[in-house]
Parts: sequence; C-alpha cells; structure tokens
Amino acid sequence: MKVIFIEDVKGRGKRGEVKEVPDGYAQNFLIKKGKAKAATNQAMSQLKGQQRAEEKKQAELLEDANKLKEMLEKDETVVELKAKAGTDGRLFGSIPSKQIAQALNQQYNVKLDKRKIELNEPIRVLGYTNVPVKLYPQVTAKIRVHVAEK
Repeated sequence: MKVIFIEDVKGRGKRGEVKEVPDGYAQNFLIKKGKAKAATNQAMSQLKGQQRAEEKKQAELLEDANKLKEMLEKDETVVELKAKAGTDGRLFGSIPSKQIAQALNQQYNVKLDKRKIELNEPIRVLGYTNVPVKLYPQVTAKIRVHVAEK
C-alpha cells in the first residue's frame, strides 16, 4: 500500500515522502496513529501543492539572506565595540557573539541570532576582526568588528 508520511517515522520515512509499505502496517499503525495517510490522487495533488509552497518560501528566505549578506559585507558596515584593554592591546575579558549581535542590532537595526555568529572563540584583542555569520545553509557573510579601547 502506498502512503504519504505526515510526520517522520524512524526507519520508515520522513515527512512528505511517498512510500510503499505493507498493508497491515499502513492500516493498523501508520494511518491509525496519524503518522501517514493513504496516497490517493487527491492526497498526492495536495502534497505537490504543499511542496511548491514550501519551495517558494525557501526561495524567499534565500533571497532575504542574500540581501542581508550584501548589506553586512559593505565596506561602511563595521560593528563598533568598546572595551577596556591593557597596554599590550589585549582585552580585560572578551567580546562574545552575544555582544556582537546586540551591537549589530543597536547600530544597524539588524536582528541576528547570536547562534548564527560563527565565532570559534571570543575576541580578546583590540582592532578589526572578520567574523563569519551563517545566514542560511548556503549563505555565509563576513561582518567586520572593530574593538576600540574605552
């Protein structure tokens, strides 16, 4: 029996997949528990419509990420931060990704999740640093962060 999976079923299929499964398994478990539905013509056309809508939504998100990347990588876009430092240019403490995200929001009104900022370790020196930001699975931007002395 062909079924369309409504949710992920471990070892059987992922949400949105159409697969052939044994009749008893489909009727007594998958359909009964609401994990799948029978792959009728109407259900198949509904699935195709949902997939087209999902693709359109993903394309819009990708376009937004590319626009944001262009804005972040402009030469005049530099995130300015101030911190106390010693005579050798090393900071007392460090600048984590959370602080960079907050400064980006305050200075350029760009709300960015701190988890998207791929900072291997916090910034501990004065000066300019290029920080990679993962905006979308295929889109990574580099923002310039300037740490100046207080």
